[in-house]
Amino acid sequence: MLRLLRAIILTVSLLFMAAILYGAWRNPEEVALDAAARAGAPGRFVALSQGTTHYEMAGPDSGRVVVLVHGFSVPYYIWDSTAAGLSGAGYRVLRYDLFGRGFSDRPDLEYDGALYDAQLGELLDSLRVTGPVDLVGLSFGGFVTAHFLTGHASRVRTLTLVDPVSKANALPGVLRLPWIGSWVWQTLRVPKMAEGQSSDFLHPEHYPTWADQYRPQMRYRGFGRALLSSAMTASRLDFDALYAGAAKTGVPVMLIWGKEDRTVPFELSLVVRRNIPGLEFLAVDSAGHLPHIEQAQLVNARLAAFLTAH
Repeated sequence: MLRLLRAIILTVSLLFMAAILYGAWRNPEEVALDAAARAGAPGRFVALSQGTTHYEMAGPDSGRVVVLVHGFSVPYYIWDSTAAGLSGAGYRVLRYDLFGRGFSDRPDLEYDGALYDAQLGELLDSLRVTGPVDLVGLSFGGFVTAHFLTGHASRVRTLTLVDPVSKANALPGVLRLPWIGSWVWQTLRVPKMAEGQSSDFLHPEHYPTWADQYRPQMRYRGFGRALLSSAMTASRLDFDALYAGAAKTGVPVMLIWGKEDRTVPFELSLVVRRNIPGLEFLAVDSAGHLPHIEQAQLVNARLAAFLTAH
């Protein structure tokens, strides 16, 4: 019996060590995100209460401020074409990396609405943006912007949602287990994230460098932890309540959706439309999850018209 017990303990110990070694081998996070890592990054940085935020301001100083909030994991470069179009039209465009992404810090906190509200509010304060802004949220950024609107309506002139998250997808139970869930996420999910981004496009062959742009942020410790916490937040959301709350503020809303979206399917636009019945809706042909990129000219024109109307 003692020999059997020793064999079991040895086997478990070996499996545990193998899991640790395999996880370390698979983990793309290699270095801390510090001043040296940020030295060659574009844009600017500001220290907020929960960490440093990476941002960019473009367009005339006197322009009306439009804030672009990216999605679940692709940093602010996802807005390149939109920022160029709006700033060229005279708007003052602010875009930034959410905590945990890009060159923003990865604080060891719960990545929930309160954290994202604080980040955006403090960023606006630090840049002395006191008047109402036009918020534009893409995918997971739809949650971030709608949540901010419901708590800070006086700071928002309009809200534009681009293929916003609209359904709470339950995470596998294993991901909720202490330590094991983090190991599974970091070892099996995170390493594949760069390659998985191409599915956001209807025609990914037109964007052959998309995965390469994504990979640098994966090197910095805390990336996977931040995304797992964000995924857990999204899995608990009541999206009907979220968008109904946005409607109650009376702030004008525009909804843009790619008809061929495979990431957040087009039919989920009904969730937003039934809860914000007065919104302006643009369904974009020949576009997947990122219509502002695949049909940039159309989307920029309609977005500018919406802003002008309000």
